[in-house]
Amino acid sequence: MTHRIPPRSGTAFELKKGQLLTVVDPEGEQVSDLVAFSAADTREYLSSGRSIDYAGRIFLTTGDILYSNRSVPMLRIVEDEVGRHDFSLTPCSRDTFSIIYGDTDPHHGCQGNLENALAPYGIGPDAIPIAFNVFMHVAVDSDNGEIKVLPPLSKPGQKTVFRAEMDLVIAMTACSAGQSNNFRYKPIDYRIDAAVA
Repeated sequence: MTHRIPPRSGTAFELKKGQLLTVVDPEGEQVSDLVAFSAADTREYLSSGRSIDYAGRIFLTTGDILYSNRSVPMLRIVEDEVGRHDFSLTPCSRDTFSIIYGDTDPHHGCQGNLENALAPYGIGPDAIPIAFNVFMHVAVDSDNGEIKVLPPLSKPGQKTVFRAEMDLVIAMTACSAGQSNNFRYKPIDYRIDAAVA
């Protein structure tokens, strides 16, 4: 069964070890901020720093492992039709829209949506880490380190599939930041399946 995350919103759910999480960009050029926590101890969370360090590169794709802050595998990318995601930028927030865009009445962004989705699991705002930004296209200048957020490379219907390496609490968004989705706010779809033996 496919679930839809409406534009500029978020959701959270449990993902059991061995289950597959398929994230789909139904209309193309949209981003989903994905965070994960150990269901056994939510103080263990998805770590950008650990994952990038162990992979030896900043752009992760098929075969790569997303590690926790305790260096334990949480998710493995088992299929990736896009091949370009971001694991460096924090979820957009009221502050993002105020500081970067100059909005005077800013949207609460992905940070607010993640906070709302994770509250029933007892996970507070300060516990939300850097997200694995599925489909997000960030260009990095290798000489001066300058970053540019570009429209995602994902085409309508393309997907990325993750396998849970432990029991997890997952939260995901349909991104609220205009730079991330070419200023066309769209939904994100996802599906949970049993792993094929």
